[in-house]
Amino acid sequence: MSISEAIEQAKQAELDLVEIAPEGTPPVCRIMDFGKYLYALKRKEKQNMKKQHVVTLKEIRLRPKTDPHDCETKVNHAREFFKKGHKVQFTMMFKGREMMHLELGQAMMNKIVASLEDVAKVEHPSSILGKRLTVIMSPKQP
Repeated sequence: MSISEAIEQAKQAELDLVEIAPEGTPPVCRIMDFGKYLYALKRKEKQNMKKQHVVTLKEIRLRPKTDPHDCETKVNHAREFFKKGHKVQFTMMFKGREMMHLELGQAMMNKIVASLEDVAKVEHPSSILGKRLTVIMSPKQP
């Protein structure tokens, strides 16, 4: 149909004439309420944003002298973080002469990693930066 006929039909229906595919031969147009269409697009985009999950990095700090029971509590907190889909960074902080016994901190960190292997995997293995020993773990995909 001609452009003038299409415009006339759109005016009679009190709607807009929207060009859908300008590259086509002949160009494809549609009669619709353009404002309503834009509103629906915005709502769809908002719904998609709500469904997105942003992965955050949670940090759990430890010391080499941390009690085993307290350590278990922190591991349980990490399990909850993994269930929610977050990454967890375990930071072992050393003070003073504790730096002489890094193997104690490394052993504790290895126990933590071993206890969480069923729900998480090691993303960055343990590394020592200054007086901190860090391990980053991310949740396993189901």
